[in-house]
Amino acid sequence: MFGALGNLAGLMKQAKSMQENMQKMQEALGDQRYEAEAGAGMVRVVVNGRSELVDIKIDPKAVSDTELLEDMIKAAVGAASRKAQDGMKAEVAKLTGGLHLPGLTELLGGGPQQPTGLAP
Repeated sequence: MFGALGNLAGLMKQAKSMQENMQKMQEALGDQRYEAEAGAGMVRVVVNGRSELVDIKIDPKAVSDTELLEDMIKAAVGAASRKAQDGMKAEVAKLTGGLHLPGLTELLGGGPQQPTGLAP
């Protein structure tokens, strides 16, 4: 009878430990940087591990064609965000020992969402 209570206590301890590790991982993701470029380097962007835009550099030559510039910015932000999501997935895999837990990536903010920092 008391064996089940011991198992429950152990599970609760593991859950608390995993929660603490996830919180540390979220903080670490905010410190990571992922860079991408478009238009042969005319647009360079940097996002953090949560796919938030933190820096953008635009070559003055790219400004003459607004539509092309917009496309290059979207392409660079998209590429950097994909790198950030891949980095998050790798961190989640380390945390879970490769065990796939549905919804965990989205819970940590790396799911199928639009990168933040840009107007729609």
